[in-house]
Amino acid sequence: MNTYILLLQCRDQKGIVARVSDFIFKSTGNIITLDQYSSDPQGGYFFMRVEFITENKTCNIGKLKEGLGRVARYFKARARLYEKGIPLSMGVLVSKPDHCLAEILYLYKRGELGVNIPFVISNFEGHGKLVKQHNVPFYFIPANKSNRREKEIISLTKGSVDFLALARYMLVLSPHFIKSFGNDIINIHHGFLPSFKGKNPYQQALNRGVKVIGATSHFVTAGLDTGAIIAQAVEVISHKDDLRALLLKGRNLEKRALSDALRAYIEHRVFRFKDKTVIF
Repeated sequence: MNTYILLLQCRDQKGIVARVSDFIFKSTGNIITLDQYSSDPQGGYFFMRVEFITENKTCNIGKLKEGLGRVARYFKARARLYEKGIPLSMGVLVSKPDHCLAEILYLYKRGELGVNIPFVISNFEGHGKLVKQHNVPFYFIPANKSNRREKEIISLTKGSVDFLALARYMLVLSPHFIKSFGNDIINIHHGFLPSFKGKNPYQQALNRGVKVIGATSHFVTAGLDTGAIIAQAVEVISHKDDLRALLLKGRNLEKRALSDALRAYIEHRVFRFKDKTVIF
C-alpha cells in the first residue's frame, strides 16, 4: 500500500474536485485527506492538497503522473505528485549563530524532521564538531562579504539537494546564485517582515518601541527579505525589554518559525502564489 500527496492549483472553475476524485478512484485509490481553498469563487485561484492510498502495485507513481497530467491539462493547472515517505534532501547553510542549526540537527536526530541532510555548509569552522556529532557531512567555506565563494557552494549544492535552508546564513545570496541553484531556498529572518528588513531588526524594533517582536521564515528571492512568507512567530514585549532581552527572546522565535516552515515544506503543504503562500 502506497500513500501519495497531490498538489494542484489553477484558476477556480467547476468540476475540479469531482475530476480529481474520479481520477483517484479510477486509479484504485482511496482519499485519506482533502484540503481546498479558493481565493474567490468568481474567477479566483483554486488550491487543493489530497492524500490518498492505493493498493494496486501496478499503479506506480509514473502511471499516476501520466493520468494526473491529463487532468492538469484539462484545467490548465499546475499539478505535483509525491510519494509519501520518500524524504526530500535539504542542504543547510549557516554562519556563526548556532541556535537554528542546533534546532534543525536536534529535530533531525529525533526523526521529527522527515528529511535527509546530505551536508551542512558554513563560513564558521567551529560548527564542524556539532554537525559531525549528528553524522552529517560538514564543509567549511570561509565566505565573507568581500568573497562570497558562491561558485564553491554551487558546486556542492546544485543537483545534490531538493532545497536549501539558510539557518542564519549572514551573507546575501546573489541573483546569479539563486538562478544557478534553481530550487527553493528557505531563509529565517530575525524580524517580523515586512517590517525591519535588512540588518539589526531587533535594534530597529527597539528604536520604534514596538510591543510585539517576531521572526519570519520565507522563500529567498533576488529582492532582500521580500520572498513569500511561509511561517512567522511572535512574542509580546514591553518597555522593560532592552536589546539583550529582545535578542534572547528572538532566538526562540527564529527556531520556531524556521522549523514550522521547514515542516510545512517537507510535508508538501506549501503553495506559492504570486508574492504569497497558501499553506494547508
